[in-house]
Amino acid sequence: MARPRKPLLSRDRIVDAARSLVDAEGLAAVSTRRLAAELGVSGPSLYNHFATKDQILEAVADSVSAQVDLSMFEDGRDWRAALHDWAVSYRAALTRHPNIVPVLARGPGRRPAGLRLADAMFGAMVDAGWPPAQATSIGALMRYFIMGSALGSFAGGFVDDEAAYDPADYPHLGQAHLLAEHQERVDERAFDAGLAALLDGLALQYDRVTLRAG
Repeated sequence: MARPRKPLLSRDRIVDAARSLVDAEGLAAVSTRRLAAELGVSGPSLYNHFATKDQILEAVADSVSAQVDLSMFEDGRDWRAALHDWAVSYRAALTRHPNIVPVLARGPGRRPAGLRLADAMFGAMVDAGWPPAQATSIGALMRYFIMGSALGSFAGGFVDDEAAYDPADYPHLGQAHLLAEHQERVDERAFDAGLAALLDGLALQYDRVTLRAG
């Protein structure tokens, strides 16, 4: 009986394996030797698809950008609703893969999915009446906010030890030890509040922009 053939090595298989490794163990865990072992191939075979480890990580980052929904920029939603729904989808993708966020935070560079993401958002804002310079600023602002929200947990930054927050030293942190227990809810509520505040502020700017244009 013939032995079953191993799946052919491909860029997609390498990226999937690298993404799983980054998710489980972080960026430092990725090496060509480790990936080759995970895939059951020899190390040099990876170089037929990627010249360096950094190229692999760039591809992993782009695979996460590709998970962000962009349909809201094409289906007739007004700019504010589209920006809100895009931000929620963007953050969801990043929270599924938080360890790759430092690579994504460098910007899209030459990554195709990252560039499509930036192009869709910028084009939708300009089409909605924002001047190009302000549309660029909105893109930067939203990226700072979304990336920052995914880089680390506010609630998770507090320990669940009540003794760590002596009221003599921290009179206003008497409940801080409870935050870690409710990490997801606290962080999501903070993201929702921040996003609403950003969009409210942008709506005021938009009224001024369209008033001047009129």
